[in-house]
Amino acid sequence: MSKILATQLNGLYQKIIQNEEDSIEQTARLLAQAGIGEGNVFFACFDELQAVEFYALYSEEPFAKLSKWSPDVDIHEADRVLIFTKSAQNPEALQLAKKLYDEFIPFAVVASDAASDENELSNLAYTYISMQIRGGLIPHPTKLGERIVVPHLHAALFIYEAIKIVYDEMLEDEL
Repeated sequence: MSKILATQLNGLYQKIIQNEEDSIEQTARLLAQAGIGEGNVFFACFDELQAVEFYALYSEEPFAKLSKWSPDVDIHEADRVLIFTKSAQNPEALQLAKKLYDEFIPFAVVASDAASDENELSNLAYTYISMQIRGGLIPHPTKLGERIVVPHLHAALFIYEAIKIVYDEMLEDEL
C-alpha cells in the first residue's frame, strides 16, 4: 500500500508543477514585494493547513519576513498575504479575501478548487494556485469506490516549498 501512496503523491506533485508552475512563481514574486520592501508576509491558514504556517515559522529553514497571522492582526499596504484553505468556499478565507481586496492589499490563495468564473476566491486573489485535489488518492480496500488519503496538507506543503525556493532566490538577488 505504501508504494501506491508514494506513486499517487508523486503524480499529484507532478500535476501541480505541470499546471501551477507559473502561478507558483507569480506568488513568490508577490510575496517578495513585502520580503524585499518594508512589509511583512502573512500566511492565513485554515483548518489542518495551519500546519503550513507553523512549519514556515518554526522549521529549520523558516520563511523570511513571515509574521504570525491571526484575524486581529493589522495588515498594511506594504504587507502581502498568502491564504491556504482546503476549499475556496471556506467562509473565513472568503471574508479575509474580501477584506484584503477592499483594502487594495494584494494577496495569493492556495486551495483545492480549480480557478474558474464561479470560484469567487480565485477571482479576488492576485494569484491563485490549485492544489489539484479532487478527492482521496487510494481506493479503500474494503469499500467499493471509496477513496482514502485526501492529501491537502501534502499538497500545501509541496506548494509552500516550491514558493519558498523561488522567494528565497529573489531575496538573495536583492542582497
